[in-house]
Amino acid sequence: MSDGLEQTGHRGGCLCGAVRYVVRGPLRPVVACHCGQCRRTSGHFVAATACRREHLEIIGTDDLAWYCSSPAARRGFCLRCGSNLFWEPTDGTRIGIMAGTLDGPTGLRIAMNVFADDAGDYYQVPQDAPHIDGGDHGIAVPES
Repeated sequence: MSDGLEQTGHRGGCLCGAVRYVVRGPLRPVVACHCGQCRRTSGHFVAATACRREHLEIIGTDDLAWYCSSPAARRGFCLRCGSNLFWEPTDGTRIGIMAGTLDGPTGLRIAMNVFADDAGDYYQVPQDAPHIDGGDHGIAVPES
């Protein structure tokens, strides 16, 4: 059965399948964010990729809700199963996609850990990627 999405690009969705998406453009390498807000919304640290907003098509928007988590961003999640799907800054040019919601294989790798100084005391920040205290990670979303 087809869900109406093209077979090109990266695809993904929530746990129950009510919200699906396709990315028709390049994805940024994964950034792991250890800030308190990301840990609270996900239950651990967040691993997210990103794309340009115009490259993302969301299917099932009736089951997608947005929570304004700060003046700088909002978070998208499924109303049915609660899956944490998106992080969108208010500038609207890019959108973060929770890497675990992508259908595999993704070909992506964690490139950086941000807010490493805010990591929970119950785990060690992985050492296989650079650590940055704070959120100015400097990994741009690909243009094309």
